[in-house]
Amino acid sequence: MNKQLDEERELQEVRELLKRGIGPVQTEVRRDLWPTMRRRIEERQPQVPWFDWVLAAAATACLLLFPHVIPVVLYHL
Repeated sequence: MNKQLDEERELQEVRELLKRGIGPVQTEVRRDLWPTMRRRIEERQPQVPWFDWVLAAAATACLLLFPHVIPVVLYHL
């Protein structure tokens, strides 16, 4: 019986320590976040790096210079 009381007391002490250590938790949002998120999405324009354009140009040039490779490439897709 005494052991059970000690365990409950320790558990209560741990709860109090956790409450003091963590502090109050804010569960409500101060403002609506969707308009801000939508504005950020609309502001961002997709940017394609220059090396992507170089790779696309090189692939196109290779297919134009070596047209017999086209069936092989299509087979592996």
